[in-house]
Formats: sequence, structure tokens, C-alpha cells
Amino acid sequence: MLWRKKPDAPRFGHLHVEDDRDIEVHRLDDEARKHFWSEARLLLRDLIFALLVAALFVVFVIQPVKVEGTSMLPRLHDGERIFVNKLVYYHLPKLERGDIIVFWYPDDPDKSYIKRVIGLPGELIEIRDGVIYINGQELKEPYIEPARNVARLNHPPQLIKPHYYFVAGDNRDQSYDSRSWGLVPEKYIYGKALFRYWPLSQASVIRHETDYTLGTPRPGMPQPTPEPDSDEVSP
Repeated sequence: MLWRKKPDAPRFGHLHVEDDRDIEVHRLDDEARKHFWSEARLLLRDLIFALLVAALFVVFVIQPVKVEGTSMLPRLHDGERIFVNKLVYYHLPKLERGDIIVFWYPDDPDKSYIKRVIGLPGELIEIRDGVIYINGQELKEPYIEPARNVARLNHPPQLIKPHYYFVAGDNRDQSYDSRSWGLVPEKYIYGKALFRYWPLSQASVIRHETDYTLGTPRPGMPQPTPEPDSDEVSP
């Protein structure tokens, strides 16, 4: 005896989807597919937004820089990578003695250097036997290793003009800096070292290592005579 196949029972009581063409039918696999693509579009939107924010952050606030050379030994080594704060170009924050900065080399702006700020605008700086004097007072530099300052060069007293800085490398015997080619115009400084991120084993914040407190000037030492301030600077 042959059994006749019974028709499918209505899915919704006595109603069948074919009874009303206007009934909206939701199928689980279709709903899952729509949900997936909707979430994918939202994720792509958020990713694009995050990339735009990161790009703006890099362009205007933080910039990765690779250290090249040995002039900043022992604090910074050749090949290390650091982040620099680009807001110093807009005086946020104001540069201080001891800051490690990156700047365009005044004699060839196509080149970038990294040095430490030693002398500030309006100060009288002198170097005697490798020791730096600010307004006649010896500057304590704990980051300098005696073995890297054997030459102990001299530099005559020099008044630092407004909007200019005197910079030097920590590895004094192997650094080409303000002692050789002069002051750095403020407008050429485009970053302050913030954080060493590579190699990971040496990752650390780059900060001041002393408060640079200066005492009473030595008697007989010439004192600085302030020059008129000006918004214009020349290389």
C-alpha cells in the first residue's frame, strides 16, 4: 500500500504564508546575513574614523623620529626610535633647559638634528675646559660622562639672542652643535623628545634629569645685557 505524503502543516496556526501575500516572512539565515553586513559597515566606519584621528594626531601633536648617530650617548643610541611633541612649535609647553629637541639644522634646513637645550634666550653662556657656565654659574650636567668630554673645549662668552637657543650633544667629543655652528633659531625647532618606544626593552619616558638650579654668579664674570625682544628672527 502506497502512503500519500501529507502536506506541510501551516506554520502559523491555520494560516499559511501563501494565504496572504502581504505577510512579511523573516528567515533566520537572511537576518543573520543582514546583521553581519550591518556590523561590518559600522566596524569599517569606526576604523576609518580612528585612522583619521590617528593621522591628525601624528601630523599636529606627536611624531615618531629615528635617532641617527652617537652625539646623544649615553642617553640615546643610534637607531633608537622616539616620539616627539610637535606642539613645542606653538610653545606648548615652553622649552626649558635640559629638554632634548629635534630641529632643522640652521645651515642646511634639509637636515634634522637632535640635541639638548643648554642655554636659553637672554642668558650669557661660556664654556671653559669643557665646563658650561650660565651667567657665570657652573651648570651641573649629570648626564655627561667624563670619558665622553675628554677634549674639554672652550667657548667664549656669548649672549643668547631672543628666540634663539644654545644646544649641545651629551657626547661632547662626538657632537657637532652650537659650539661649532652657533645658535638654533626658535622657528627651526619642531619637536621635543617625549618617549623612547624602540627597542621595547629600553622603552621609557624622556624627562629632565636635574632641576638645573643656578647659584650666584661668580664675581668678575660679565653679566648679560638684555637685547630688545622681537618677533622676527633670522638664521
